[in-house]
Amino acid sequence: MTAGSTARAPSSLRGHPALASPDALGEALRSVGYLAELQIATAVFLAHHLDKPLLVEGPAGTGKTELAKATAAVTGARLIRLQCYEGLDEAKALYEWNYRKQLLRIQADQRAGAEGPAGWRAIEADIFSEEFLLTRPLLAAIRAEDPVVLLIDEVDRVEVETEALLLEVLSDYQVSIPELGTVSARQIPLVFLTSNDTRELSEALKRRCLYLHLDYPSLEREREIVLERVPGIGAHLADEVARLVRSLRGLELEKRPSVSETLDFARTLVLLEVAHLDMEVAVPLLNLLLKHRGDIERAAKELALGDA
Repeated sequence: MTAGSTARAPSSLRGHPALASPDALGEALRSVGYLAELQIATAVFLAHHLDKPLLVEGPAGTGKTELAKATAAVTGARLIRLQCYEGLDEAKALYEWNYRKQLLRIQADQRAGAEGPAGWRAIEADIFSEEFLLTRPLLAAIRAEDPVVLLIDEVDRVEVETEALLLEVLSDYQVSIPELGTVSARQIPLVFLTSNDTRELSEALKRRCLYLHLDYPSLEREREIVLERVPGIGAHLADEVARLVRSLRGLELEKRPSVSETLDFARTLVLLEVAHLDMEVAVPLLNLLLKHRGDIERAAKELALGDA
């Protein structure tokens, strides 16, 4: 591994036709099944051309992760994903040393007669080399020579200390490894950070990023998504599905239905050869849309009242 220069690296997706304009990107995303409104396509377009991370915030199940995946698909970039969780630290996000392999090498060198200060210096230089480095997602994205989309998923789940690490990496796109030196990005990856808004992120991280809020889709857009993603469904049934899901999201629920759950529900209706959605069909299938017993009971009661 060699340290990179201090000059600003180019974007890893420079000149890609899908990123020529917001309209071009919107059409490209549609071609892989992601129906992006102009605001969404514009945010991704700007993140690429301004070399800024895009922070995508909103409720769970609104297509934040899928936006990064779809962008990688249409640009042919390699998707590198850092799944955030409570307790995530530098070793899992950036790099760590393969301690077991290092120990085996030390034992082998000692058996071969490497002793004394000079012998130890030779061993140390050997075990802290590229061969023993375990690359994690952030370092992998920085070192990549091919086009990369870096997805930092559910960033609101990490502690403040790890958030500070992310900010440091995303500010300079370089990593300092004491034993090897500074590794600077040869090209800037297109970075997506997603947040379910479970906690407030630092102002410093927000300033570093462009911002996009994704809410549940409108009735019209969800109907279009169902028609696009569910083979064999008719326009009338797709409309009924979208209206049912919209009414459920208006209730006081522990967890509102996500778009992926809407699609599961619609696919089930097609599988069961349902032509018309009514209460007798919907109530037994509410477990496809709702994942808490109390939510299912509340929704069934509301549907019964609405059908009365």
